[in-house]
Amino acid sequence: MLSENKSLVYANSSPMKNAKTHNILHLEIPRTSGNDKIIIHTGYSLLYNEKHEQASWVAYELTKEETNKRFNRSNKFITDPLVTTGSANNADYVGRGYDRGHMAPAADMSWSSTTMAESFYYSNMSPQNASFNRGIWKRLEELVRTWAIEDGAVYVITGPVLTNGLPTIGRDKVSVPKYYFKVILDYTEPGIKGIGFLLPNAGTKQPLQSFAVSIDSVESVTGIDFFPLLPDEQERLIEKTRSVNAWTWKSTSTTSTKGKASASAQCNGITKAGNRCKNKTSNINGYCNQHANQAPGSTNEPATTNPTAAPSGTNTDGQIFTGPRGGKYRINESGKKVYLKKD
Repeated sequence: MLSENKSLVYANSSPMKNAKTHNILHLEIPRTSGNDKIIIHTGYSLLYNEKHEQASWVAYELTKEETNKRFNRSNKFITDPLVTTGSANNADYVGRGYDRGHMAPAADMSWSSTTMAESFYYSNMSPQNASFNRGIWKRLEELVRTWAIEDGAVYVITGPVLTNGLPTIGRDKVSVPKYYFKVILDYTEPGIKGIGFLLPNAGTKQPLQSFAVSIDSVESVTGIDFFPLLPDEQERLIEKTRSVNAWTWKSTSTTSTKGKASASAQCNGITKAGNRCKNKTSNINGYCNQHANQAPGSTNEPATTNPTAAPSGTNTDGQIFTGPRGGKYRINESGKKVYLKKD
């Protein structure tokens, strides 16, 4: 699975029954060195990697209450003001053929306007293949929200696997990872458990269980020490196994506040009035059937010369839309329509 000759531990076990939890502040933060500067935002923390122009990891606690959606996606990508060396920016991604993939998903940060806005910082982005970002990565994000609802809260650490020699995009040379990781800890009684995932940056139809590994395996591949604040014996037992049977593997669509599977995310389509469609969809392209012709690569809607190019500050991936009177427009970084000149 990985070319670094790292061993992956697939041993299975049950969760730690009747283990006592401890009140541990910032349990989600991995071990850091004296030179590391952790950036703390309202809903998540991160360690920025200047060499690769993205976060080495993004960490946060996701509670059941925080899965209740209160604010829609802002879709306004901006540089992170707390990255003093300067984060990646829009110009690094435009026309490069990659999605701006969230590490802390916008849907996990929809519980306040501040957290939603901060989820679109470029420090929280990494170049992802569209089929990966909108496919299995999205399904994993949705499943994590299911677990947060079922268990009351989970700790999540996620990020790219950053190694030497990765290809780069943009003037700032943003590295394009070959793999991504996600580590989840349920630290609630009576069944404490953890699990890790290592996924290639490519589309796949394989089930999520195929990419589940022990947290120790993720540590071996990334060099990151997760959950160092846990009592030593708990850390050892939790991290050496993946406990697949201890987790619920439901439908990978977005879950409602009651923990039941529902049909997914808000459509990315634009209505004739110029507003974002309010329909829900589980289609992998992110568009409901009514707006399927707006999806990238659709034969029913004109595409840009470079269909993978994204207009400034949006996540509409270079799409051109048709207005109510037949005019063509795109969405700028402020979310406003910009009509194109006729040939």
